[in-house]
Amino acid sequence: MKFFIFTYGCQMNEYDSEIMSGLLNEMNLIQADDPKEADIIIFNTCCVREHAEEKVFGRLGQLKKLKVKNPNLIIAIGGCMTQQKGMADEIIRRFPYIDIVFGTYNTFQLPEMINKVMKDRQSIVNIWEKEGEIIEKLPIKRTDKIKAWIPIIHGCNNFCSYCIVPYVRGRERSRSMKEIIQEAKKLESEGYREITILGQNVNSYGKDLNEKVEFADLLYALNDIRGIKRIRFITSHPKDFSDRLITAISECDNVCEHIHLPLQSGSNKILKLMNRHYTKEHYEELVYKIRNKIPNSSITTDIIIGFPGETDEDFFDTLDLINRLEFDSAFTFMYSKRKGTPAALMPGHIDTEVKKNRLFQLMAVQEEITHNKNRELLGKTLEVLVEGVDTKTRNRLIGRTRTNKITFIDGDQETVGKIVKVKINKTKTWTLEGEIVD
Repeated sequence: MKFFIFTYGCQMNEYDSEIMSGLLNEMNLIQADDPKEADIIIFNTCCVREHAEEKVFGRLGQLKKLKVKNPNLIIAIGGCMTQQKGMADEIIRRFPYIDIVFGTYNTFQLPEMINKVMKDRQSIVNIWEKEGEIIEKLPIKRTDKIKAWIPIIHGCNNFCSYCIVPYVRGRERSRSMKEIIQEAKKLESEGYREITILGQNVNSYGKDLNEKVEFADLLYALNDIRGIKRIRFITSHPKDFSDRLITAISECDNVCEHIHLPLQSGSNKILKLMNRHYTKEHYEELVYKIRNKIPNSSITTDIIIGFPGETDEDFFDTLDLINRLEFDSAFTFMYSKRKGTPAALMPGHIDTEVKKNRLFQLMAVQEEITHNKNRELLGKTLEVLVEGVDTKTRNRLIGRTRTNKITFIDGDQETVGKIVKVKINKTKTWTLEGEIVD
């Protein structure tokens, strides 16, 4: 029997799908290349933005034909979307041919649910209302052989007013340092070159543990695993980004000089409405601290445009801060109302056309900054981890610098998985091009 997983959303969702694949492999199921070939189709969903839900609903509707053609086909849906209050009932009402609906807290029960459906041929809705303890040592089928995800903390305690994550991922629960180090050492033994540490807020790591440990301690410990040549992390919250963490990044030679630091808005009024717990002045000072201590670092960010109550003046405050801080790149989003969050009930929701206009202005400003930042790298020699072959041209390799800049290289496929020195001879807005010099 074969299975196919549709994955939507963030890196944590991608990791969850790798866990699902590992669990199903242990059932002697094989991953299909096409959902039409599968006996079991699983949706691992996201609900951070409305568009993600619409894509899932659209795909679920398309599967009705497959179910009619093959009544024994098992369709399961889980992840953040199903964890929302009342969503499971809506899914069953709209798509009665779905066999399994499960949440974010009980992914480990997926094999048990599949076996039950195969035996009884009755649908199952299994949503835990509250998070439980972290289940360790679950099997995992990783999609990459060079880079790997390692979650260190699940859930979130920040309750930003626009965000649904704390309601669907639960409160913060840190993994023990011992379990994290064991996972990293196993990856080292399997030949992995890079790990990315995951968490809604990695800076909160350890606050809920009995042992006295914080995120900086974890970075120092992981840096001692010498076979892992690159350590990245996402995402950091500005309010928890300590001086000790900055020092740890600067002192750990395997920790990459790339820091993703979501700003969300350059207006203090909007930041307060967002419940972000910092001011633009605090954020700006933090960026200068990082750049002073880690001179060659790249800083990327997230920006939300059109939050309820955002005036032209608030928007121009954001543009002004972006121009002054000059991020290497920014992920920009229009505010999306999420039912169940405080922001959804706030007055002053912004017209869609106004949001679009502001978003285009912001993207144009950031695009120019990113292009100029990349131009500064022309002629320089940078370390690049070669990740694979460029799927579009097939005659080029693709990799990333330590500062997370995508780089295309002319070279031999035997270089894949290696860290090489690359001289940059061409720069574009979003990518670099170069040649291997050793």
